[in-house]
Amino acid sequence: MDLEILSRIQFAFTISFHYIYPPLSIGLGLMMVLMEGNYLRTGNKQYEQLARFWTKIFAITFGLGVATGIVMEFEFGTNWAAYSRFVGDIFGSALAAEGIFAFALESGFLGVLLFGWNRVKPVVHFISTLGVWLGSMFSAVWIVIANSWQQTPAGYHLVGEGMQLRAEVTDFWAMVFNPSSVDRILHVWIGALIAGAFLVMSVHAWYLLKGKFVDISKKAFVMALSVVAVVSVLQLLTGHSSANGVAKHQPAKLAAFEGHFDGNTPADLYLFGWVNKENQQVYGPYVPGGLSFLLHNNFDTSVPGLNDMKQDEIPTQVNAIFQFYHFMVAFGLYFIALSLFGLYLWWRGKLFDYRWLLWVFVFSVILPQLANQFGWFAAEMGRQPWVVYGLLRTSEAFSATVSAQQVLFSLIMFALIYALLFVLFLYLLDKKIKAGPADMSNTQLWNRHEKLFDAIEPDHHTK
Repeated sequence: MDLEILSRIQFAFTISFHYIYPPLSIGLGLMMVLMEGNYLRTGNKQYEQLARFWTKIFAITFGLGVATGIVMEFEFGTNWAAYSRFVGDIFGSALAAEGIFAFALESGFLGVLLFGWNRVKPVVHFISTLGVWLGSMFSAVWIVIANSWQQTPAGYHLVGEGMQLRAEVTDFWAMVFNPSSVDRILHVWIGALIAGAFLVMSVHAWYLLKGKFVDISKKAFVMALSVVAVVSVLQLLTGHSSANGVAKHQPAKLAAFEGHFDGNTPADLYLFGWVNKENQQVYGPYVPGGLSFLLHNNFDTSVPGLNDMKQDEIPTQVNAIFQFYHFMVAFGLYFIALSLFGLYLWWRGKLFDYRWLLWVFVFSVILPQLANQFGWFAAEMGRQPWVVYGLLRTSEAFSATVSAQQVLFSLIMFALIYALLFVLFLYLLDKKIKAGPADMSNTQLWNRHEKLFDAIEPDHHTK
């Protein structure tokens, strides 16, 4: 493989592995806020047990997210020097804002969240949980803003020439609120909330199947199910809005999403299929003019196709983009159907009567992760051949002085290290889940401390 392809594969691998964890942190953050909020509202210790238990899981995902995210920043400098120089001013301001407004908030409250149980008042601990969750949300904002600027650049001008050409911020807020940022932030947020809530449902469905922590698991399951039912419907709306933005600002990407070649005809909406780029055919069931209707409320309106654009400015892997996009949409519709069906059964008092359904929830935990990954694959592959849309080609962005052998060696090393990290993540997750949400009321904590003192100094009561 050549240097460009290897550099792209390496970055895709590292960012895909990293992106397992931030969505879980964001989603679990909301669940922890809801659990602690219910504890403060009702005084029911079971909600405190849940919050304590999921805080342990959150700590694992947060730690691995931070560790794997740092690597990507170094990759910008080593493998993508031309890109780093071109976007340095843009990314510098966005990432500085992340550090000031997001990471400081998140890390500042993290210590209280993890170690503040029984050391601060419950309301103070709740505020710290809320602060960590909001910090993770704000962190996602600035990362998505930086990426969205690559999709729809705004608020900049170009300075320098040749190898010294770079984008410089002229309007910070225009850069922040570039044409795609708001839709994409909402879409990323909701995808993260779905991932976290599905993890909660999966674990507590497993407990219910095993007859463990039954009462507390029912509470957690219904709470997470309600979150998914609401946000998965909202995700459909944000996805539609985002697609409208892509149609306006990145028509080649939208055409690749649907395998649409002929711009003189209405665009069909494929349910699934296979794209033959050479024959310019898509094989699969479709709604005639369906995409035209979604974009223009008219089945007969033509939509720009891949044949209408310069062939050196359109994505090459049209079928892969088509598949990733359609899998993402299919998973999103599945989340809506499953969560609404679950709520219907809960309303009828039969949600926990069907073991097969609980097994469905146990194994569905992987699908939000796949939906998030596939969505990013479709978005980033659909932007090709541009790394900054319309301004900088991917073929001009990598570090020419780095050899293909060096990138291949580092890719193999990353694969080995990340495999070990993933095994560690699964081991720790399994260990925490098997231990379960232990009852950690104040009385029991005091009894624990008494036993510890008795073991160390048996006569401490008489002193």
